[in-house]
Amino acid sequence: MQQGKRCEWTVSGMDCAACTVKVTRAVERLPGVSDVKVALMAEKLSLDLTPGTTAADEIEGVVRKLGYGIAPRPGDAVLPQAAAAPAEAAASDPCCRGGTCTGGSDHAAGPEDAQGHDHHRHSHDDPADRGKSWYRTAKGRLVLLTGALLVVAWAFEFLAPAGFGAWAFVAACLIGVAPVAQRAWAALRMGQPFTIESLMTIAALGALTIGAAEEAALVVFLFAVGEVLEGVAAGKARDGIRGLAALVPKTALLEEGGGLREVPADSLRIGQTVLVRPGDRIPADGDIVEGISGVDESPVTGESVPVTRGPGDPVFAGAINTEAALRLRVGKAPSDNTIARIMRLVEEAEEARAPTERFIDRFSRWYMPAVVGVAALVILVPPLLFGQHWGTWVYRGLALLLIGCPCALVISVPASIASALSSGARRGLLMKGGAVIEAAAAVDRIAFDKTGTLTHGRPRVTDILPAPGVAETEMLAVAAAVETGSSHPLAQAILRRAADAGIPALPASQARVLPGRGGEARVDGELAWVASPRHAQGAGGMAPDHAGAAAALESEGKTVVAVYRDARPLGLIALRDEPREDAAEAMRQLRGLGIAPVILTGDNPRTAQAIASGLGIDFRAEMMPEDKLAAIRELGAGGGVMMIGDGINDAPALKQAGVGVAMGSGTDVALETADAAILRDRLADVPALIRLARATMANIRQNVGIALGLKAVFLVTSVLGITGLWLAILADTGATVLVTLNALRLLRFDPGRIG
Repeated sequence: MQQGKRCEWTVSGMDCAACTVKVTRAVERLPGVSDVKVALMAEKLSLDLTPGTTAADEIEGVVRKLGYGIAPRPGDAVLPQAAAAPAEAAASDPCCRGGTCTGGSDHAAGPEDAQGHDHHRHSHDDPADRGKSWYRTAKGRLVLLTGALLVVAWAFEFLAPAGFGAWAFVAACLIGVAPVAQRAWAALRMGQPFTIESLMTIAALGALTIGAAEEAALVVFLFAVGEVLEGVAAGKARDGIRGLAALVPKTALLEEGGGLREVPADSLRIGQTVLVRPGDRIPADGDIVEGISGVDESPVTGESVPVTRGPGDPVFAGAINTEAALRLRVGKAPSDNTIARIMRLVEEAEEARAPTERFIDRFSRWYMPAVVGVAALVILVPPLLFGQHWGTWVYRGLALLLIGCPCALVISVPASIASALSSGARRGLLMKGGAVIEAAAAVDRIAFDKTGTLTHGRPRVTDILPAPGVAETEMLAVAAAVETGSSHPLAQAILRRAADAGIPALPASQARVLPGRGGEARVDGELAWVASPRHAQGAGGMAPDHAGAAAALESEGKTVVAVYRDARPLGLIALRDEPREDAAEAMRQLRGLGIAPVILTGDNPRTAQAIASGLGIDFRAEMMPEDKLAAIRELGAGGGVMMIGDGINDAPALKQAGVGVAMGSGTDVALETADAAILRDRLADVPALIRLARATMANIRQNVGIALGLKAVFLVTSVLGITGLWLAILADTGATVLVTLNALRLLRFDPGRIG
């Protein structure tokens, strides 16, 4: 069987989950199409297409008939063989003539379009409308047209002879409902009879049939206004996500041939050097090779205070250079920089739908037919069984049809999820979808890896104890000499301490590692060692009173090394990987949220005890990766569990946990495996993530309550004849706008604020 190609398009004009369902069901009916995914907030249609079956323009035509705009998705990803193929071969490919495509199941990896778009609902969304004010769009023009027709009809009603006004309202209704009916017919032909367009068309034509022409025209106008309002609200929900792409500058100053040349930022390649002037945004992820400056990383991580960066330090694309010129070596391709990865995570997050969202989708599938059935009973039963007036009950049944639209209900969850994802991304909190948010809100236990997560992962010298008669400078100079060239974290800590003290390392030669014991080198013609206290004790390398001192330091969770020459002790150096500055405060906040934190570490119990006691939490030590995995399973059996880690050895536990969270400085494996990531490497962001998740779930419950509550009220009042058609459509539109605006409150929610 021939493998399909993954094709992608940008679909504009969608503003609720019902829109995505409509597009999905229409497209998946086409021959050769499979694995259809429609992302609402990312406005992306992706599918697998078997070559030689359905053409790309046929797929685009189906989407346009439903009333949405569609265009090939921006990006450069194409099949590898297509690059070398003749132009006519590429043109004959049904996928490559339309959407961006890749081989197999891979997705296009091109950067997102940073241009603004005008996103509207259910209208024929012309790409030319994008970026325009609402009244210049196709949907806006429909509002103006139906409004003008309504005004003219009222003028006829008051000024023209009797009868002309009624015909004017009929004309206004028919002209306004025509494009809606066209879309309803297109959906019906694709096997989707229960859409808002079909209900609207039936209600409008039914109202005309029973002589309610004025109200029918008003309903059509209110429906058009509602579409504009819903489209604007949905566009605002996308602003935060779309704004991420605008963080990366369009151009960069490339150093080439001894000069500077301005080039597109998306053309940069790994290893090239660029100049970043003060005030400029950094065009690519990379490392500084020259210059020291303050870097404002708030656009990427949400960190409000600029941090000083110098040679060797990594920087993010989109960050702002605030003080001095920097030369930067590009470390990642444009399609793989931090911003691009965040955007991909946010896009992919829409596929990880929350259980609540999946339930509401299933509910809405039988809810709409049920409402149509109830409306039919309301129309038929009173006249047939009780001799009631047909016109009265047809009118009430039509009002029920309009109330029955589930748009407010189905958008109640994705609107909140999208706002939360955007709010979190702007603050350095990345979550891969609604399922992650819902799981994070239910967490009551959190397991932390120690090294690189609770601690910085960089040991530092805490104590220096020279032997009697030995100067501290001599001891550090010898220790630095032995450790020069070593990449071991303890060796690097000793070298940093010597450098900070301005003590140069003595000349050394014949350096070698002593596995499990330390290292040795010939310093000034004499052998010298930096070794474990046990090894030094046996070699006569420890002062008589230092054995007790070494044991005391180790009891504090510190690693101790002895420095000595041949049978001549020079002293002890103690080192420890200290907790992050905000670790204690983060643990306090977690306990305040009713969450029990615990450390899972491969380190020895003594060191783990020292860190855990300082933070006031439990610990489990000497754990291999498989032990951490078993511990997470055990913790998960008692409730929701979250795992925070940063290393490759944490990947299995991150995957097993209900929610796996990777620190931003962690390995790519941890970031890809985890369900969420904390870009700022701040432990205080862990309780912030929990608060954001809980606020999102509370927002979703509010939205569902608003949607169902309004419908329940107006279903009753419509059946009783208290409210009519125009109030019914106003209630439906109002509910959709209300839940969207309520969801947008999450964009302003600050999860870092306590209380």
